Amino acid sequence: MDFSAAWVTLRLAAATTLLLAALGLPLAWWLAARGERRGFLRDMAEAACTLPLVLPPTVTGWLLLLALAPRGPVGWVWERLGGTPIPFTFGGILAAAVLTNLPFAIRPFVAAFEGLDRRLLEAAWCLGESRLGAFRRVVLPACFPGIATGLVMTFAHVVGEFGVVLMVGGNVPGVTRTLSVALYDDVQALDHAGAARTAGLLVFVAVAALVALRALERRASAGRRATPGWRP
Repeated sequence: MDFSAAWVTLRLAAATTLLLAALGLPLAWWLAARGERRGFLRDMAEAACTLPLVLPPTVTGWLLLLALAPRGPVGWVWERLGGTPIPFTFGGILAAAVLTNLPFAIRPFVAAFEGLDRRLLEAAWCLGESRLGAFRRVVLPACFPGIATGLVMTFAHVVGEFGVVLMVGGNVPGVTRTLSVALYDDVQALDHAGAARTAGLLVFVAVAALVALRALERRASAGRRATPGWRP
């Protein structure tokens, strides 16, 4: 097994999950706004966040490569600000992973926030809690199963990412070569033993993610049953 590819994969999955937790929670809270506060801008933002789910990974990767290239809109601005070229670097595949895995985090976050009993927030405000304090003390604990589901799905999906990573990052050992790319190389080289080991690790991660998601579903279900006035 290529341990350097495993290390790159772990770093990529962890960094992507942390970034989507920091960026995705505020965005999901805004998207979950109800009633008259929803408008065209939110609908367009929600569509943009969902787009990577329906686009083929190679198309997404190619579009990102064009945008991040030195002559692309993002790459050109970045280099003018003193940054180094983005494609075929760890930063490049990290940016690609964040954008392409956005729906795997946002959709569970939004669903959790939409299911929140807003009376809990109103009670916290009446008790003098600030909006940020109420979000931290009320919203996050109440929506923890949904938030954790988004984070687990994001981590597991990044571990198995292939098309976008290969398009944007190429196959640079120790930099952009992930386990999925290493598996592809093993198959191309007819190294079936190495491919089996890498595939077995990827399957283990997927199964562990499914078990974790099931546990989160049971916790959320138990929490709903414990809520006063709950009906099946």
